[in-house]
Amino acid sequence: MEWSAVENIAILYRLMQVKGIGNVQTNKILSSLDRINKAKELEQALYAVLDASQRECFRDAVLDNDEVNCNWNYLSVMDGNYPSDLKNFLGYNTPPVLSYMGNLDLLTKKRIGISGSRKVSEKGIRITRDCVEQLVKNDCCIVSGYAAGVDEIAHLTALDNDGTTIIVLPEGMTSFKVKKDYQSVWDWNRVLIISQFFPKDKWMVSRAMLRNQTIIGLSDAMIVVEAGDKGGSLDAGMKSIQQGKLLFVPQYEQAPPSAIGNNLLIEKGALPIRMKRETRRANLQALYENIHNRKSKKYITDFSNSLFAASVHEDALSYGKK
Repeated sequence: MEWSAVENIAILYRLMQVKGIGNVQTNKILSSLDRINKAKELEQALYAVLDASQRECFRDAVLDNDEVNCNWNYLSVMDGNYPSDLKNFLGYNTPPVLSYMGNLDLLTKKRIGISGSRKVSEKGIRITRDCVEQLVKNDCCIVSGYAAGVDEIAHLTALDNDGTTIIVLPEGMTSFKVKKDYQSVWDWNRVLIISQFFPKDKWMVSRAMLRNQTIIGLSDAMIVVEAGDKGGSLDAGMKSIQQGKLLFVPQYEQAPPSAIGNNLLIEKGALPIRMKRETRRANLQALYENIHNRKSKKYITDFSNSLFAASVHEDALSYGKK
């Protein structure tokens, strides 16, 4: 069955509106279904596993036609081309439906997530541009959240340098528009827009936090350019560490207010990004080594204590050293 067909997505959206049926329950229900070939069969199978009150809610759930019949496409968690990295990372918390616009083939590339402060320092801006310029030259796709500050700099730098980028929205697709600063470099062949929310959902802090989890799950490695002492970027960094995602963080000699959380992330296990002495550009050797070899977490730890120590610590400078 074509799970991403509009009629099937509409059924899944109705299921997800049932009280007590979130991502986890939806995924568990879907994983238990077998030999579903038509939308009507899907609807009947869902009725069979819901209790009486849930059936009533499922039956009465309403979607506007423009919520599903629209200018974007869908991926169901049951589709073969749904990003496996996201499913592996989030498990049953995986968004059951992703809506998207743009080039879905970008999900097959090496992907680096970029996060950081909305009020990024001038030094942070330079580091973001430097890292992204190097990454796109190495055919990595930049994944970020379309917010002001680090996110915007990362997306724009990728597009300015003929690279590719994935924008993960903290809201539904009906809120998306190409911002003015992007219009001169916008290329739908090099951009993918993704949302895990209902099409008409508006921005909320909780949705921004969930969006960050999706960025982490879609990425082979994360870079948090600047993290404050609280907020979304620090949370993204901490979740990356806690869930075993390779994380890199610029190390400042004297951190600006927007990067107070950087050293905390490094203390918790993030690998520091420093400048190469000869070029004074970010040393991303450890990142490339790991994403191309896809080694285990233990290898990452060993690497940071040996080759990384030699190539970065002895032959590199913390940001701020002259």
